[in-house]
Amino acid sequence: MSTSFRSHGKAGHPAKRANDPAVKMDREAVAAGLRRYLDAILPGTHFDLRFDIELPLAAAVGAPKADAATGVDGNTLKGRSAAPAEGSIDEFETPDIIVTFDGADREFLLERGAEVLKALEHLAVRSLRLDPQLHDRLRFDCANYRADRIAELKLSAQVAAQRVRETHAPFRFNPMSARERRIIHLVLRDQPGVRTCSEGVGEERHLVIYEAESK
Repeated sequence: MSTSFRSHGKAGHPAKRANDPAVKMDREAVAAGLRRYLDAILPGTHFDLRFDIELPLAAAVGAPKADAATGVDGNTLKGRSAAPAEGSIDEFETPDIIVTFDGADREFLLERGAEVLKALEHLAVRSLRLDPQLHDRLRFDCANYRADRIAELKLSAQVAAQRVRETHAPFRFNPMSARERRIIHLVLRDQPGVRTCSEGVGEERHLVIYEAESK
């Protein structure tokens, strides 16, 4: 696919983080590219899968509070807006685009820790040549996997933080993605007696919880 959806900073300036509102995404163009990509590859898998693409209106500056949906080639392109409830998935992730899969073979996407679902997301952003700063603004989901995973991360963070308070020893999580490390940082940012930081490089980067007074 020749279409490129890149967002470049100026030479000599540090790259902006993915949640920096100054890094713009052409949501309609990216959604159209995702739809073309998935329409092209899913039939070749021979699995019974379908997808919806949602553009949360809350992600658009000045977007009205309204709901809208338009059918597109048997799949769906939707817009929605709602204030995130405390503890909900939207409290920790605010994607510009959500791709939700369903169908008789959806469990295949969720095997081995949603390995295939994650691979689909990775291949999609590579196909679109989406700027790496914007990768976390996409959410590929199936059967509420992301909500369940965030609940799991929240519980793990709270249990680990309590262990650090009781043992006064740091707790190191296994390596995980920047997206998941960020969730744990957010869960514990206001928790008393502990602090978090990310350590390591590349695929070995992981999150550590320390006592707040620990140096």
